Amino acid sequence: MTKHIFVTGGVVSSLGKGLTSASLGMLLESRGLRVRMQKLDPYINVDPGTMSPYQHGEVYVLDDGSETDLDLGHYERFTSGALTRDCNYTTGQIYLSVIEKERKGRFLGKTVQVIPHITNEIKSVISRMGGDDVDVVITEIGGTVGDIESLPFLEAIRQYSQDVGRENVLYMHLTLVPYLKAADELKTKPTQHSVGQLREIGIQPDVLVCRCEHSISREERDKIALFCNVPTEAVIEEKDKDFSIYEVPISLVDNKLDELVVKKLGLSSKALDITPWTDLLHRLRNPRHEVSIAVVGKYAEHKDAYKSIYESIDHAGMHHQAQIRIGRIQSSDIEREGCERLLGGFDGILIPGGFGERGVEGKVQAIRFARERGIPFFGICLGMQCAVIEYARNVCGLEKAHSSEFDKDTPDSVICLLDEQQNVTQMGGTMRLGSQPTLLADDSRAQRSYGAEEIHERHRHRYEFNNAYRDQFREHGMKFSGTSPDGSLVEIVELPDHPWFLAVQYHPEFKSKPLKAHPLFAGFVEAAIERGTRKHEREQPAISQR
Repeated sequence: MTKHIFVTGGVVSSLGKGLTSASLGMLLESRGLRVRMQKLDPYINVDPGTMSPYQHGEVYVLDDGSETDLDLGHYERFTSGALTRDCNYTTGQIYLSVIEKERKGRFLGKTVQVIPHITNEIKSVISRMGGDDVDVVITEIGGTVGDIESLPFLEAIRQYSQDVGRENVLYMHLTLVPYLKAADELKTKPTQHSVGQLREIGIQPDVLVCRCEHSISREERDKIALFCNVPTEAVIEEKDKDFSIYEVPISLVDNKLDELVVKKLGLSSKALDITPWTDLLHRLRNPRHEVSIAVVGKYAEHKDAYKSIYESIDHAGMHHQAQIRIGRIQSSDIEREGCERLLGGFDGILIPGGFGERGVEGKVQAIRFARERGIPFFGICLGMQCAVIEYARNVCGLEKAHSSEFDKDTPDSVICLLDEQQNVTQMGGTMRLGSQPTLLADDSRAQRSYGAEEIHERHRHRYEFNNAYRDQFREHGMKFSGTSPDGSLVEIVELPDHPWFLAVQYHPEFKSKPLKAHPLFAGFVEAAIERGTRKHEREQPAISQR
């Protein structure tokens, strides 16, 4: 019988439910259990694909082309269970499914209601995650207890324990225990109120994970346990991590969360082994190199907009035992202030994906700066398209070259709309999405980095390199080192004579893990380390000769 863990949050949003859920999944996998992860989001959008990064952070894309919540990135980075479109549902998807069934007459004339029809649909998407090939399903409920939007999901998971048996369900509630500086004490009342709201719905938490700035004393844990009706050992402290999010699993082990979950669910598991994780943290705490990377983007001020990019850079830093300083540079600032002032001190420049014309010229300027100064450069999706535009203008002599996405009247549309996108009218879920194969050219930096002739990477775009310009670019030194198997689509471009200049149409950041850095990020950071080392050597004072 598959066991289910439901993770809810209270008091405030952004407590880190996704990170805690992923960490617990990793710990259970380290005990030999088969784990699958799921996120249920209360917003009415059908998926996050059409939402602004300022609203929602990055859109995380799965192999099957699903556009999902960024928490699924945490799930994939921490665990090994396969993620599919069944792993992320929104209120919009749930209601859309129910309405479509009603239109087809599936409810035989009944009045369609939140209970039982909406809650039954929610329970059905939870049930899809179970099976003979999984021991534990961890389902995170988005939002905060008390939100109107979350109520159908909370009612559904309340009913779920009645359907499958209370012994097969564990409720874990994340809450905030704030510290009041004036009183010099932690306050437990918000947690009591949050749990009280859950109990009014009919859910009694089995485990409380308490986010806090300061350690929770035994007396305070006893108080929380008493008023929230849980054992003291089920009050788990989760202090803020100043050093790295990858400390979270270790913190949960120190507080014996994995032991508690295994015991409460009656799971048969092997002894915990997190040696690879402790080795990872050792490398992180003991760097041998220091390097600086500039991420030049449209949404640079919003950290979650490029969440997977930043994590992938960190993974590469851990791989090379390097401490990386990431500079978040607004591309529109470069248009006003120039590259020298904003990018002059960095060892590498990365241009991530994005949509819309704002800041594009700043990205183009940053790419030219990297190309002409020999600074390692990595372009991703729109970053590759901007690299093509820059090269067309400043090397190929096509001074007005642009993408037809931004300039319909450009005489040289070196970036154009995909053929399959010509008649698309709806925005949501209609791009080129998901895992696609790429053939790598012999004797290319891309092939050397991957150590393979064919790769599969995840895509999310509507525009591509215009094949009418291939010969012109080749004649001026650009190498097309990755194409679709039929050769019709350019997936990777690079400059062989540059220390490290490579750009890809896909999103490699979605396949990087802390224990297995993506090969392109690893290669990019290695080149930045080499540049930083040379720069440091040049800056050392000369030793006087006597």
